[in-house]
Amino acid sequence: MKNKNMRLKGQLRMYMQWPLIMTILLLAMNIWMYMTDQKAGLTMTVFVIIYVVIVGLLYFYNRSLILADLIQFSTQYKGIQNTLLKELTVPYAIILEDGHILWKNDRFSEIVDGREKFIQKVIPELNKGIFPKDDETRNELEITYKERDYQVELRRISLEGFSESERMLQIPKEKEYFIALYMRDVTELNSYIRENEDQRLIAGLIYIDNYDEVMESVEEVRQSLLVALIDRKINKYINDVDGIVKKLENDKYFFVVKKESYRKFEADRFSLLEEVKQVNIGNARSATLSIGLGLNTATYALSYNYARMAIDLALARGGDQAVIKDCKGITYFGGKKEQTAKNTRVKARVKAEALREFIVAKDQVIVMGHKISDPDSFGACMGIYRAAVALEKKAHIVINDVSTSIKPLYDEIAQSSVYGKDIFLTSGEALDYISDSAMVVVVDTNKPQMTECPELLKRSKTIAVLDHHRQSSTVIDNAVLSYIEPYASSACEMVAEVLQYFQEGFKLSPAEADCIYAGILIDTNNFMTKTGVRTFEAAAYLRRSGAEVTRVRKMLRNDMACYKARAEAVRHAEVYRGAFAISVCPSEDVESPTIVGAQAANELLNIIGIKASFVLTEYAGKIYISSRSIDEINVQLIMERMGGGGHLNVAGAQLVGCTISEAKHAIMRTIDEMLEEGDIQE
Repeated sequence: MKNKNMRLKGQLRMYMQWPLIMTILLLAMNIWMYMTDQKAGLTMTVFVIIYVVIVGLLYFYNRSLILADLIQFSTQYKGIQNTLLKELTVPYAIILEDGHILWKNDRFSEIVDGREKFIQKVIPELNKGIFPKDDETRNELEITYKERDYQVELRRISLEGFSESERMLQIPKEKEYFIALYMRDVTELNSYIRENEDQRLIAGLIYIDNYDEVMESVEEVRQSLLVALIDRKINKYINDVDGIVKKLENDKYFFVVKKESYRKFEADRFSLLEEVKQVNIGNARSATLSIGLGLNTATYALSYNYARMAIDLALARGGDQAVIKDCKGITYFGGKKEQTAKNTRVKARVKAEALREFIVAKDQVIVMGHKISDPDSFGACMGIYRAAVALEKKAHIVINDVSTSIKPLYDEIAQSSVYGKDIFLTSGEALDYISDSAMVVVVDTNKPQMTECPELLKRSKTIAVLDHHRQSSTVIDNAVLSYIEPYASSACEMVAEVLQYFQEGFKLSPAEADCIYAGILIDTNNFMTKTGVRTFEAAAYLRRSGAEVTRVRKMLRNDMACYKARAEAVRHAEVYRGAFAISVCPSEDVESPTIVGAQAANELLNIIGIKASFVLTEYAGKIYISSRSIDEINVQLIMERMGGGGHLNVAGAQLVGCTISEAKHAIMRTIDEMLEEGDIQE
C-alpha cells in the first residue's frame, strides 16, 4: 500500500492540520494589513510565503517519517499487548461456540491439558449449555479442577463483519462471535472461608423420645443409673468434638458445637442414636433420641430457632432420628424404628377441644384428603364432616375422582337422603365456597401438593391438619392446628379418637362409622400391621357407633379384574438381593390400579424371606410405587430417597418422566446405596 493512500484519523489528524489552520489565519491577517498599510502588508506577505514554504517542506518531508514511526509504534504496542495477554497470570482463553479452544495464554496452558482441543473434554462443567447467549450476559460459575477451585467468567464477544475483513478465517455471519473465558484461582480464598465457617457455632437439641416408657420398664432403684448412663453417652458424644451440652429437663438437652463437628456427626451418621439404644440395665424398652440441628444461619438466635423447628419435625416424624435444617433445606438421619405408641390419649383430647373451638368460630367447613382418595382418607373426611354438622355448621367434602376403592362407601353416602346434594364438591366448586368465614380441614396428608385442591390452602386463612404420615420437608406450614401422629395406624384412628372427646352426646351414624372403620381396616391390612392398643380401642368405639364388620367387608371386596391383576403382580415378582420383592401390577381393565398395587405389595410380604416389597403401577402418566415391610426394613427411608414418604412399614412414591424398567432400576440402585451406607440391612 502506497503512503499517499494512507490517511491519518482522529486526534492525530486534527493535530497535523494545525499548520494549514495557521496559514489561513496569517493570510487573513495579511489581507487586513494590506487594507491598513500596503507597505506593511507587502512585508507581511513575504514572511507568510516563507512560512508556507517551510511548513510545506516540513509537512510533506516528515509525513512519511511520521507514518513510519506510527506504524512501528503500533506494531510494538500490539506486540506488548500480545505479550502481556499471553504472559498474564490470569488464565485466559478464546473459545468458539462449539467449545473449540481457539487461543489460550501461557497460564491457561499450564493449568489445562494442552493436547485437548475442546474445553468440555478438559472441564466437563464448561459445556455449551452455560455459554452466554448474548453480549450483555456474563455467566459466572465456580469449578474444581485438579484439586484447585476456580471462579470462571464467560463473556460473548461479537465480531460483526469479521469474515469480510479476515481472509484467513471464514465464520458464518450468524456465528460471528467468540467466547472469552478467564479463570481466577480462589482456592486459598475458599479455604479461608471454609475455615471461618467451620469455626461458627451451631445450636442443637436432643430429646429422649420415650423417657416415661423407658423409666416405667425398669425397677425404680435402677432408674437413676439408667439416666446417668444415657447422660454419659450424650455428654461423651458432644465432648469428643469439643462441644458443650446442658441438660434442660430430664429428657431434654441443649448443646453447642462448631460447624466442623457436624461433619463428624454426618460421617458417623449420628451414631449416638444407636449408642443410646444399646444402654440396657434390665429395661424392657430401649431409649430412642430425637436430634435437631440448625445450620448455615446468619445469627446464633436463628440457629437455635432452626434447631427448634428441626426437633419438632423429628418428633412429628416418629422420633429416633436426627433432623438438620438450614436455609437450603432439611436432611434426615436415622429413623429406622417406629416411635413407641403412647397409651395416653391426652393429646387427642386437647386437639379435639382446639378443633372444636376453631369450627365454632367459622360458618362452614371444607374437608379434603389426598388425591386418588382411599378408604382412610374418605373415612376421615366423613368423621370431620359429622363433627362440623354436629356443631350446626355447613360442611362439604372435596373429592374430584371417585376411585373403585371408595365407590361403595361414596355411593352409600351420596344416595342417602340424610345428606345434602352438595356434601361432595369438586375442586372448582370448593373454590367458589371458600371465604374468610370458612375453615379447611386436611386429613391423611400433610403435603400441600398431594391434597385434592392445593389452591384451597392458599385462599384459606384457617387450616387444620390431621395426619398419621411422617412429615417431610414439604408440609402445610400455615396450619393453625396440626395434629400429626406417626405412630397411629391411620387417619381414621386419629379421627375416631378426636370424635370421642369432641362434644358431649356426639354420635356417629352407622354409615359414617362404616366409612371410618373401613379406613382403619384397609390401612392396617385387616389389623395385621401398625396396630396398637389405641387402634383396637378406636375400632371398638366405631363398633359401638354402629359399624358392621360384615357390611364393611362386602363393600371392600374387589372385582375379578382387580383380583387377577393382583395375582399377576404376585406371580411375576422378582426377588432382589434375596430379600426385596419387586413387581409390576397390570393397569389394563383395572379402575384403581394403585389400590391393587398396594394390595399386591401386602401379599408379597407373606412370602418367607421377603423383608420388603415394591409394586410399581403405571397410571395416568405416572408410575406409582407401593412399598411394604414387616419390621426389619424401613421402607419410608427408601421412598424418601425417591421423592416419596410414608411410614416405616408402609410407604410410597410417584415417578414422572421414566419407564417401568427405569423405575425398577431406580429402586434397585437406591437399595444398593442404602445398604452400602448402612441405612438398611439385609
